[in-house]
Parts: sequence; structure tokens; C-alpha cells
Amino acid sequence: MTVLSRDELQETIEELEKHHGRHTELITVYISAGYDVNSVQRQLEAEKSTAKNIKSTATRKNVIEALEKIVRHLKSLKKTPENGLALFAGNISKIEGQQDLQLWDIEPPMPLKIRIYRCDKEFVLDALKEMLEVTEVFGLLVMDRKEAAIGLLEGKRIEVLQKMTSGVPSKVRAGGQCLAPNSWVGLNKGNKDIADLNLTDKIRALDIKSNKIIFTRVENKWEVIKNKVLEIFVEDEESIISSLDHTFFKKDKHGIKEIIAKDLKEGDILICSNNYGVLELKVIDIKQKEGNFNLIDIETEGKNFFANGFLVHNSSQRFHRITEGLTKEFYKRIAEEMKKIFFDNKKLKGILVGGPIPTKDEFLDGEYMATKLREKVIGRIDVGDTSGSGLKELVMKSQDILASQEIMYEKKLLEKFFDTLGRNPEMATLKEPDTEQALKYGAVDTLILSKETSKKIVKELSKLAEDTGAKVEIVSTETEEGDQFKNLSGIGSILRFKV
Repeated sequence: MTVLSRDELQETIEELEKHHGRHTELITVYISAGYDVNSVQRQLEAEKSTAKNIKSTATRKNVIEALEKIVRHLKSLKKTPENGLALFAGNISKIEGQQDLQLWDIEPPMPLKIRIYRCDKEFVLDALKEMLEVTEVFGLLVMDRKEAAIGLLEGKRIEVLQKMTSGVPSKVRAGGQCLAPNSWVGLNKGNKDIADLNLTDKIRALDIKSNKIIFTRVENKWEVIKNKVLEIFVEDEESIISSLDHTFFKKDKHGIKEIIAKDLKEGDILICSNNYGVLELKVIDIKQKEGNFNLIDIETEGKNFFANGFLVHNSSQRFHRITEGLTKEFYKRIAEEMKKIFFDNKKLKGILVGGPIPTKDEFLDGEYMATKLREKVIGRIDVGDTSGSGLKELVMKSQDILASQEIMYEKKLLEKFFDTLGRNPEMATLKEPDTEQALKYGAVDTLILSKETSKKIVKELSKLAEDTGAKVEIVSTETEEGDQFKNLSGIGSILRFKV
């Protein structure tokens, strides 16, 4: 079985449209690309049993025989063709009482995306007609820091090609580094349990460079449940209960460095404080406890703060570094996937990118995408939904952009044509005879036809173009250039070489 060209598909559709059943007896079967042909065969065998219940003897006979004809054909196939398969069968006789049972099997020029079984008075042709409309495609991307969906707009059909997630944790889950609710922190005046802190409270922290006590503002606070905690004891009878991954500040011969709680050991020197200043206290004991512990995490303006006199890391800062790293890696993954999908797509006319305002701009301005693809971005659209359904929102909000792209493309194409015709006339043709001759010589690079040109001429010249590898561009009369081109015959070409 050979793949039908666009022209051959057009001819087949026109032929199929002529046929009408007397009753619901014309069978349409679409097998999507990659779907198991044997599964369809079994389904149609079951439909034959159902068809035995049709009351009309003639209709029952026509339906069952059409199904049998399709099933026999499917049995001859080892697998579904690469682009899927469209099958049409039925009695197309115009004379009542006579039978003219025909079968059409079509491998379309583009992959079929849908699976259909339909018994009706007419053949179902919408999916094939859509393929005739698609001469170009647009890449689609909706994204935020958590997820992304990549898709393709072919004509009016949106296809989701890839869904991705980043693994970037949300702020709620960021509270891995947390402390017991009764851990106290120092304010300008007195102390307060961490659970009782208010946003904008300023608490004691350390400027490590100057080794001076400073105050940092509380910006967020949330509760976290853990099933394991550590209670860390230092000399001077101080202790603190923290999650296993909370970061402390340890002093060694190389200076001050960060260390997470589970890596601490007896004898380590921790940076602490009292009312008089900064202290260095030795860890004398560490106890692990198991159960359900309600802990508190806070986000502060600075990089650290004191709790129970222990200098601890502001977890949000470490969280921020982690999330920034994960986000950048996610952007790189998106860009790589975009390159795999779109880089070699010759039909790709442009790319639309949607998402929250900062995220999509951060991705595009960060130059993660290949230059060739970045240059094809024709719109940045504010989109709230970044799942697969967000692609529909992106397309809906981009209608003006898509319409203007079509018009601009036509204008540029015709400007190039008229410029070539004026400056270098031997590299362009105008009107049917010269254009047809150039096509037969294989000299045409781009065949340009007005939508107002007769279907017969369009069909004949397009077939010649296809045979010689020339591009075919159909232009509207919605632009000044398009209207002018129509008035000059509506037929022309830009050549590869002189004839």
C-alpha cells in the first residue's frame, strides 16, 4: 500500500462524497497510526453479530457484506500502515435492488490520530479533509516551574506531544528544615516561641562576615509534620529539637561551614549565642526520636537566625538554591525536548509560548532554546493552565497572532515574487503557460496560486509541482498584494534556475 499524496487524497475524498446510502449502510473505519489492526478486526467481527439484528433485509445484507469485505482486507495486512488506515465500504449502486459493493483503503499523507467505526448514510471524511487544510504547523508550549506541555497546532487540531514535570517542590513541602514549636528566638525585646511568631517580626541572626548579631525579618511561617527528629545537646545545658535535615553552622579549623543535623556528631563545635554575644559550643549528645511531630519552619529575610541559641540556616535560602537549580534543569529539559520535536520540522511556521508572566519570559530570555527555534517564537501569551488542556487556552488567546502571521506570510511571499519579477524577471514566471513549462523543466522552486484560481488548474499545476519537488503556496485575496496577484492571472512561480 502506498501513501496517498495530497492531490490523490483530494480526488478520493471528492469521489467518496458522491456516494450516499439508501439507509445507514455505508461503513467508515479509521485506524489510528500505531493501533493494532487485529484489535480492529475483532471489533468488526463483533459488529457483524450486532448487524444481524437490523430489521431491513436489504440493509442488513449490505452492512454485513461491507463489514466482511473490510475484515477480509484487514486479515491480509500484517500490521497497521505507518500513517494509519482509513477504510470505506458499502453498496454504492444507484439502482435499488442491485448491488455494487466497493471498498476503498487509504493510507493518508499524515498520521491519523483518531479511531472511528461508523455506519451511516454517508462516509465520514472530516479527518481526511482536515489533512488537506494543513500546509503548515505551529509549535505550542505552555509552562511554569512545575510542569510543561508541548503540542502541535495542525490546522484546527491541537495535538499534545509531550507532558513534563520539573520535580521542583512547592513552598508547602519546602519545610524540610524545621524546628520544635517551642523553640525560642530572640527579638529586640525578649524572646518568643517560633510557633508564636508574626510576619514582619524581627529576630536575632548573625552577620557571619563581621561576626555581629543582627536582626532579620520573618517573611513566612508554616507547619510541617515529621516522623523523626533529633534532639541536639551542647555544653552549657542548651538543646534544640529539629528535623534531620535542618542546617546548622559548625566551626572547624577551616572556619565556619554548614552541616545538616543528621551529619552532626559528638564533639562538633556549633555556633551559638547568648545575651552577651556569639559562642562556640561543643555537641555533647544527640538523640533521635520517632513518632508524629508537629514542627514549624520559617522563612526570613536573611540567611540564618538563632533558635534556642543555636545558629541555624534559613531553610528558604537553601530551598531557593535547590529550586533554582531544579528550575534551570527543567528549562534545559524543555528546550531539549522542543529541539527533538521541532528542529527538523520543515512545516513549522512559528512557535507560541504560554505561561505565567515571569516564567515564560525567564525561559525565553534565558536563551535555553536553540537559536533557530527561538527565532520562530511569534507570541508570548499569559496562560494560567500549564497542563495539556492549557494548549487550547494558548491557541484561543493567539487567534489574532495566527491570523496576522498568515497575512504577513502571504505579503512577504508576494513581495518577494513581485520583486523578483521586476528586478530579475528570468527567475520568475507569470500566468499559466510559462509557469506550466517551467514546472515541466523542474525549474520551479515555489509555485504560487491564488485561491480564486480554478480547481482544475490548481490540481494540474500542483501535481506537476509535487512531481518536481516544488513548494506550492495558495494565497488569499485578503491583502493588497494578493488581490493584485489575482488580477495578474493568479498563477506564478519563483524559479530555481533560468529556463
